[in-house]
Amino acid sequence: MTLRWIVVFGALFAGAASAAAGDKTDVVRDLAGRVGPIVGSALACRDIARPRIQVIVDKFAAVISEAASTEAERSDLTQSLDRSVADGRTAVTTGRIDCRSADRQLADLERSIAGPGPGAGPGPSPSLSAVIAPSSAAAATAPTAPVVVAAPGPQVRGVTDREIRFGMAAPFSGPAKELGRQMKLGIDAAFNRVNEAGGVEGRSLKLFAADDGYEPTRTPDAMKQLYDRDQVFGIIGNVGTPTAVVAVPFALERRMLFFGAFTGANVLRHDPPDRYVFNYRASYAEETDAVVRYLVKIRRIPARQIAVFAQQDTYGDSGFAGVAKAMRALGASDAAIVRLNYKRNTVDVDDAINQLKLQKPPIKAVVMVATYRAAAKFIEKTHDLFPGMLYTNVSFVGSTALADELMLLGPRYAAGVIVTQVVPAVSGYSSVVLEYKNALAKYFPGEAPDYVSLEGYVAANVLIQGLKRSGQQIDTEKLIDVLENTRNFDLGLGAQLSFGRAEHQASHKIWGTAIDENGKYQAIELE
Repeated sequence: MTLRWIVVFGALFAGAASAAAGDKTDVVRDLAGRVGPIVGSALACRDIARPRIQVIVDKFAAVISEAASTEAERSDLTQSLDRSVADGRTAVTTGRIDCRSADRQLADLERSIAGPGPGAGPGPSPSLSAVIAPSSAAAATAPTAPVVVAAPGPQVRGVTDREIRFGMAAPFSGPAKELGRQMKLGIDAAFNRVNEAGGVEGRSLKLFAADDGYEPTRTPDAMKQLYDRDQVFGIIGNVGTPTAVVAVPFALERRMLFFGAFTGANVLRHDPPDRYVFNYRASYAEETDAVVRYLVKIRRIPARQIAVFAQQDTYGDSGFAGVAKAMRALGASDAAIVRLNYKRNTVDVDDAINQLKLQKPPIKAVVMVATYRAAAKFIEKTHDLFPGMLYTNVSFVGSTALADELMLLGPRYAAGVIVTQVVPAVSGYSSVVLEYKNALAKYFPGEAPDYVSLEGYVAANVLIQGLKRSGQQIDTEKLIDVLENTRNFDLGLGAQLSFGRAEHQASHKIWGTAIDENGKYQAIELE
């Protein structure tokens, strides 16, 4: 940042004194394009302290907010800066500028902004009028330069020379706690495996967990804990749909990666997709479509004799919507589908059973969109009332926990219960399953293979591949660009995985399983 540059910025600001709002955004965009490379080169140098850059980040964030009258303008200004920052990073990595020069340019920029120098520390952000339209007297007595934002907070938050921090908000207490425990187990197994091999570009991956009890009212505090206290780079493996309704906006507002959540709900599957939200797994709509087709076409059950037992929240809503869509695709009416409800985090299924008893003709199959304890209780109380009833579950139920609950009641309650899966059979011998089992035995001896922990392991490995392909200079935007250009990635699942700008769900594969009399899952053909 030479005196020549400072003069250029001062001239730009002075010229904006009487500019209209739209012209002010042009000024900010121009300044971002000029200063972005300086900030990017500073970010690419490990020895330059991040708090110095954060001072600039905080100030320019306020400038963008005042200059932009709409969300679209704000996004456009931010993206312009991001591109310039990326150019600055590249300048360092390709040797066009060294870190000594980058540090000197950043220091000049700090002096031009703060006057007293970089030691002044962060102060209140100036208003847009103070930055873009200084008085002529002020312009005559001191050089004026823009306050400039580097990449957004999530691009450097949680990343050090030694580690990359990720967080997950999930139930580690309450009736659904096994889902959170198993999901964390799988992610930890994947992280431990890559860390033992040297990490990602020499950085170890670390997972921080926060308990929301599968209650959306607790999710904001859990997410704040991960973001503010644990300073995580991104989120991986959050559990649940009603909690995702709260967690996803939290992540989007901070432009923080939200990856591989344990839910198939549409709240994470917008069209076009939210930039920061990526899914590994197939959706609930795909799971319920597969099982409805199985019930109607393979088991020959009339559509009108299929009911839905669903949690009374957005999780249940998502599964029910999937069943309705599948019925319509088969040419059946969705208007008369019976929905049997229960309240989240309870096993109070009596109202659902009473409603089931009233149905004429009698229901022959139930598609269950529930968690393991409520599902087991429903099966226990209806098994003898409706001999021959077929029970199916979506993967979120928690397969191992469901089988364990049913086997405690007796083999006759478990045998024949169907669960659709979004990962291959844990009893199989595919390469990824063998790798997962070896990691589980090594890092968590005594833990049995489980469909939920396998999903956590697979999702974590998809993320790890993206991190590896991002190279040494990791940030959120770069990682997302890498993920969106991931095509036909073979993890050993028997199905290739891909992302794209219009596709943030890696897998659409559904596997069918059913519990046998020994409480083990056996593969079944759904088609």
